[in-house]
Amino acid sequence: MLVKAILICLLVFILFNLFRALPVLLKGDSSVPLSRYLGRRVLFSVVVFVLLLIALSMGWIAPNPRPY
Repeated sequence: MLVKAILICLLVFILFNLFRALPVLLKGDSSVPLSRYLGRRVLFSVVVFVLLLIALSMGWIAPNPRPY
């Protein structure tokens, strides 16, 4: 259950960084570069992917056995 909560928090943080990058992208000029927010989003996406792989291999979460 804790792993699922951590994954959800990380996904919310990824969305937060995506929406923080939107005004910088639309305005064009800002003191904070666009790559800062997008780089964080990519970094945390990799963290989520690795955490999913670890949780699956350790048996903390179970995939859907047959989706059809």
